[in-house]
Amino acid sequence: MAARLTLADVNLRFGGVTVLTDVGFEVEPGQVFGLVGPNGAGKTSLFNCISGHYKPTSGSIRIDGEEVAGSAPSTLNKRGLARTFQHPALQLNHTVLENVMLGSHTRLPGGPLTWSLRLPPTGRREREVRDEAMTMLEDQGLGWAAHSRADELSHGLHKAIELCRARMSHPSLLLLDEPAAGLSHGEVEQLMATVRHLTRNGELTVVIVEHNMGLISALTDSVVILNYGSKLMQGTAAEAQADPRVIEAYIGTEAADDVA
Repeated sequence: MAARLTLADVNLRFGGVTVLTDVGFEVEPGQVFGLVGPNGAGKTSLFNCISGHYKPTSGSIRIDGEEVAGSAPSTLNKRGLARTFQHPALQLNHTVLENVMLGSHTRLPGGPLTWSLRLPPTGRREREVRDEAMTMLEDQGLGWAAHSRADELSHGLHKAIELCRARMSHPSLLLLDEPAAGLSHGEVEQLMATVRHLTRNGELTVVIVEHNMGLISALTDSVVILNYGSKLMQGTAAEAQADPRVIEAYIGTEAADDVA
């Protein structure tokens, strides 16, 4: 089931530096939700709070009503949250298939001792995971790269691989951090097709941080605009693009005519 994400009064400070101030919004189950704002607006910091990489100074983060602020990333992954990063965090000296399989680690039975002994249930489950990862790569048109080392492939392919890895945990809430950055036009089109496919049945909630307003307009049901760590507005992408505050803060006054 798709997850509901609820934030209320989230604040984040590092020493005397305030990064986020009283940020709050709710993402309905099955929505594709956008976080938009200029560089330094606090988008990735907010993602890091949601995914457990940062602990908010104060405020509430709930998944399906359960408070998760300050939970470890591994705990949140078991809770159904997966994410990608601005700069894909792949094991570059491992194959593409191995990287994708890593996404299923929370679904494997037992623990390190069981895995090291390679007991029959573990071996059987590993084969199932391998087959699932291979099918996912083939569906993404990446089957040809399965046995290539990750460091032999392009940045765009790294992003596609990381998305496959995130999907291997069978998430109910997926955070995508600038998934289109550095991609070619064709790769962006492929990304949008993948997100549409993943959310077609409303069984996955997706939150996207992105500068590509074309992608945001095409995919999202609702967006929040952040500026200087605070929520500037919330609405549809079209409403955001027409809002003078957003034009000034994010797009820039010189681009107002282009946005209109």
